[in-house]
Amino acid sequence: MTSQPPSNENHRIIHVALDERSVVRRSAEVEHERAVAIFDLLEDNLFRPEEHPDAGPFRLHLSMEDNRMLFDIRNAENGDLTKVLLPLTPFRSIVRDYFMICDSYYKAIKKATPSQIEAIDMGRRGLHNEGSELLRERLAGKVEVDHNTARRLFTLICILHIRG
Repeated sequence: MTSQPPSNENHRIIHVALDERSVVRRSAEVEHERAVAIFDLLEDNLFRPEEHPDAGPFRLHLSMEDNRMLFDIRNAENGDLTKVLLPLTPFRSIVRDYFMICDSYYKAIKKATPSQIEAIDMGRRGLHNEGSELLRERLAGKVEVDHNTARRLFTLICILHIRG
């Protein structure tokens, strides 16, 4: 088991906002996933921008811009610090597959056996972990995040992919 360095209260996100301009309507399941991801993210996260590692805690605004994910990073007083743009192309297949398996999971909850639901959920978690690791790789050298922070941010990236 690897040990993590002691948490620094300055190396964390204290507020998350999603750009809702492109949202038409989301299902109750997606809204629940969004709310849980934001709640869990704010409860426990590691977020350290390389350019401003000690300027936190941070406010994070996520949006889509020209086929890229924009991480607009601000200080606690909402002052601009830096912006990180990540191309979405590397995430497309994982996000597409994740949406498909989530759809299967929500359908399975209503009528499948517990073992079938568990099998689908294992696949869903596996894809989620894959997307989270890709996000950590893409943020490397720009923003340090731990595994759980990357998982929750990946959930929010998926939600921003939904166009209605």
